[in-house]
Amino acid sequence: MNKPDQLHRYLFDHYPVRGELVQLQHSFQQILASQAYPVPVQRLLGELLTATSLLTATLKFEGHITVQLQGDGPVSLAVINGDHNQQLRGVARWQGDVPDSTRLADLVGKGYIAITITPDDGERYQGVVELNEASLAASLENYFAQSEQLATRIWLFTGLQGDHQAAAGMLLQALPSEEESRQDDFEHLEALTATVKAEELLQLDAQEVLYRLYNQEAVRVFDPQPVSFKCTCSQEKCEQALLQVGQQEAMEIIQEQGKIEMHCDYCGHHYRFDGSDVQNLFSQTLH
Repeated sequence: MNKPDQLHRYLFDHYPVRGELVQLQHSFQQILASQAYPVPVQRLLGELLTATSLLTATLKFEGHITVQLQGDGPVSLAVINGDHNQQLRGVARWQGDVPDSTRLADLVGKGYIAITITPDDGERYQGVVELNEASLAASLENYFAQSEQLATRIWLFTGLQGDHQAAAGMLLQALPSEEESRQDDFEHLEALTATVKAEELLQLDAQEVLYRLYNQEAVRVFDPQPVSFKCTCSQEKCEQALLQVGQQEAMEIIQEQGKIEMHCDYCGHHYRFDGSDVQNLFSQTLH
């Protein structure tokens, strides 16, 4: 079932709790199309993409966020970049045989998760927590417990049945409140949300999922925000990289290899420069 890639925010009228629901298909498929990822890596990228979308929606300003997993396991790196417009891209690096496991430790090994937030106006912030949980969702909940001190629960799912590659997830978070602690309220909504099934979130419309979960609650659902894949690579950035290398070294590469090729791991695009391209590039900088 083809659905638009969208993120839905919602609030509960009677509880200081916010929620998010995201369903991704096209953006996830574009990330997978860039490389021949093993199935366990595809699953991990789907969860990481979903998580980054959910985290990006918590930003209260214009800017960028990077969620990066790094460790000493078969998957040495997995990273998703996103911004306040829900434009996302991602990549993973692996070596050898990747075990067919959903346990984070089996894939990434001993490592950490780093969340870097870069406002367009303001200082960059990075939070780092060790990967000592079995799942990505649990690791992110641990991050929120340490950095935000707000009760947060996250559910992440990836579906890879046939050509229907999709990812989806939900986030539930207590809001800062002047009222006395309402842990029971959060636990009540957490228990409702935890009944969501992977096939429901991956296949049903968001409104139907929310109704199934919260039909006894007063919920305000806001207009959905579109989510898309967008790579920031360009011909101009490759040219700037060549200018940093310098004309002499660039021409030496041309003499050895006949051309200079640059490959974007995020989208799979190839950029190629021959001798005349390099000469023209450096001659333009002299005028």
